[in-house]
Amino acid sequence: MSLKWTDSLEIALALIDAHPDVDPTSVRFTDLMQWVVELDEFDDDTDRCGERILEAIQQNWIDEAD
Repeated sequence: MSLKWTDSLEIALALIDAHPDVDPTSVRFTDLMQWVVELDEFDDDTDRCGERILEAIQQNWIDEAD
C-alpha cells in the first residue's frame, strides 16, 4: 500500500510507529514533512504538500497518540 498526502490518518499511524518517543505537538512542519517523505510506504509528490495537509497529519498523530 502506498501512502499519499491525503492519507493523513494512515500517515499519522506510520509516524507513531516510526517515531514512538516523539511528542507530536512539538514537531515542526519542516521535520514532519521530511519524516513523511522518508516513510517506506510514502509515494507522492512533495509539491502536493501544504500547511493544511501537515496540520491534518499532525492532528491525527496527536489524536491517535493519546
